[in-house]
Amino acid sequence: VQLVESGGGLVQPGGSLSLSCAASGFTFSRYIMSWYRQAPGKERELVARINIAGGSTNYADSVKGRFTISRDNTKNTVYLQMNSLKPEDTAVYYCNARMWNQYWGQGTQVTVSS
Repeated sequence: VQLVESGGGLVQPGGSLSLSCAASGFTFSRYIMSWYRQAPGKERELVARINIAGGSTNYADSVKGRFTISRDNTKNTVYLQMNSLKPEDTAVYYCNARMWNQYWGQGTQVTVSS
């Protein structure tokens, strides 16, 4: 089983980044997919979640209207489009797959700084 995140990096406030998480080794289309993040000294928090068909999404209040989660079950990939980034969005972003069990990716660093 693998979840491999990509797309992180350094961006200025107000900028955009697009994260991807490529899944393998399990039946992707049966799993609820989520993005979490963890900033230094803070607990890991849920950022966004998408159901198995992609028709229902949930977002943390702090990112509503700025972030968009999506998935492509034909490519076994989940995405997180992040716009209007703020310094407080700086964190390691993790991909999560959950059904009766769950899997985590290794994380990708997002830094928002001028």
